[in-house]
Amino acid sequence: MREVTATILENVRIAENIFSLTFATEEEISVRPGQFCMVGVQNFPLRRPIAVCKAEGERITVCYQVKGAGTHTLAENYKQGETLSVLLPLGNGFYVKDEEKRVALVGGGVGIFPLISAIRAYAGRKEVYSYMGFKNRAAYCLPYELQRSDRLVVATDDGSMGFRGTSVQAFMAEIDDVKPDVVLSCGPVPMLHALKKATADRNIPVFVSLEERMGCGIGACLVCVCEKTDGAHARVCKDGPVFDINEVTL
Repeated sequence: MREVTATILENVRIAENIFSLTFATEEEISVRPGQFCMVGVQNFPLRRPIAVCKAEGERITVCYQVKGAGTHTLAENYKQGETLSVLLPLGNGFYVKDEEKRVALVGGGVGIFPLISAIRAYAGRKEVYSYMGFKNRAAYCLPYELQRSDRLVVATDDGSMGFRGTSVQAFMAEIDDVKPDVVLSCGPVPMLHALKKATADRNIPVFVSLEERMGCGIGACLVCVCEKTDGAHARVCKDGPVFDINEVTL
């Protein structure tokens, strides 16, 4: 993990309340799929945790949802050429074993963003099957990244695009044909809970990236603690954000 001063190359709206931010660091930083960064916003004491979608040399792209005052300021006030204070890379990220050849990705809402990095990492090396859920057609974004998958199924809550329903429902409709060796997922807790229930008897390893509020991003403040199924607790920022789905209480 490093604290770097990054120069903004682009900060643009890509969907309703969704922005893509690309910045340059002074030197190349290696980022694993599923890792994240903490972005400092002027006049806000706490940094914002944001998933890394793409890392190419010194260029890092992250995507975020404008939800509160901090992300609103980030979207409105930070323009090309300005600088940001960023902590990265953070968290453990996804890991797929060499023998796991068929990878299924199940995402919902802003949970698609850490999965973009997994698509980029594994497409061309493994068979990647992506099931991505959005509220509606207007929320759909990053098609050029999602389409790197060997198969992409888009699900919308209202049926305005693709499969009508959730990404979990879309995935389970094809699971017997796809026969994935491993499943990687990120999204709201109800979605992850549904995935855990649906795959409980499938004997397929499932790893989930949890979305939690964070304070420090390095495991010191304990704001992002989650409960494990054995009664212990884990720090999402430091011990995660990726966990075996059977290790955490959803």
